Amino acid sequence: MDLTDWVVLLAIVLMAIAFFCRRTSRRGTSAERARHARGTRMLIQAGIALWSALFMLERTLVSPGSMPIGHLNPHAALAVVLALAVAGCLWSIRGRSLLKQRRIFAC
Repeated sequence: MDLTDWVVLLAIVLMAIAFFCRRTSRRGTSAERARHARGTRMLIQAGIALWSALFMLERTLVSPGSMPIGHLNPHAALAVVLALAVAGCLWSIRGRSLLKQRRIFAC
């Protein structure tokens, strides 16, 4: 895939996150608004981390000749891809839990 395809894919992911994380018409407290903002930010971080992991995986392992910069060791690239994917998954889980409404009477 060309770099433009990757940038378009990132823009689509970020716009989808912005669309699905828009605020409701309900007025909440400042703590709820801050919680919603943190959840949205974590989902954006997760989207960017997963995008960069896929981008790095494609550029270093699938088509290594497409990068004009020096070649990266495949084991190091795989370790970075794995770290980015794990961070993206953790941010996604935490962001989704922050976007949920808090219970009033939690046990």
